[in-house]
Amino acid sequence: MILYEYPCNERVRVFLRVEHLFERLAFFTQGSDPFLHQSAVTTLFDVLELTDRVDLRGMVLQDIERQRNAMQALREHPGVSADALEAMFDDLQQVAEPLAAQGRIGQELRENEWLQSLRGRLTVPGCAAQIDAPAYYCWQQKPAAERQADIQDWAHSLVPLERAIDLLLRLLRGAANAVDRTATEGAYQEMLGGKSFQLLRVWVPKRFQAYPEMSANKYVIWVRFAHQGTSGKPDMLKQDIPFQLACCTIG
Repeated sequence: MILYEYPCNERVRVFLRVEHLFERLAFFTQGSDPFLHQSAVTTLFDVLELTDRVDLRGMVLQDIERQRNAMQALREHPGVSADALEAMFDDLQQVAEPLAAQGRIGQELRENEWLQSLRGRLTVPGCAAQIDAPAYYCWQQKPAAERQADIQDWAHSLVPLERAIDLLLRLLRGAANAVDRTATEGAYQEMLGGKSFQLLRVWVPKRFQAYPEMSANKYVIWVRFAHQGTSGKPDMLKQDIPFQLACCTIG
C-alpha cells in the first residue's frame, strides 16, 4: 500500500512540509559523501526559509494549546483512560517548554556569518564549486564524521521544533482509523454535512500505480485517482479502485 496525505488547512500543510524537510535532513546527514552533506546543508537552509516566511514557532505553540484544550474536554468522558490522557499532557508539555523558551527559530544559524554566506551561494546554480566557494570546498574535505558533527551542531537549535511537530502530527494521524472504501470508476465522494477535518490519509494498493487527487471542505470529500500516462501527463482512471481512507481531526 502507498500512503498519500492531504492537508485540509494551511497550518497542517506547513507542518507536513517541515516534517518532510527534517526527514531529508536526517537521511542526507547519515551519509558520508560530501555531496550528500551538501544536500543536508541545503535542506537546513530550506527549513530556515520556511521559518522566515511564517511564524512557525507561534503556530506550533498555538496548536499545542489547542490539543491541550481538546484533551481537557475528554477528562469527563467515561471511555477515556485517565492515565493515557496524563501521558499525552506530559508529552505536550515536554515539547512545548523548550520551544517556548527559544527566541526566533534558527537564530543561531542566522548569526553564523559563514553559513549565511554559504546560504546565498547555494541558491545560485553551480556556485558551490571550488572556484567560487573555496572555504566550503575545504570543509567538504574534512572526514565524514566531522562533517556530520558540524551539521548536527548547526541543526541543534531546530530540534525543539522538530520534536513538537512530530508529536502534533502523530496525535493528528492517530485520531482516526482507516476504513475501506471504493472509488467507483476511479472517483469517490463523501458528504460531510458540515463536519470539517484537518488531514486526509489515503492508502492505495501498489498494483494500480495510481495516485489520488483530493479536495475537502466541510460539506464534501472528493478523491479522484489517476496515473502517469506515457506522455507524463496524468490520465484519469476509469476502473474501480479499492482504497483506505482516514479523516483526521483533533479539537
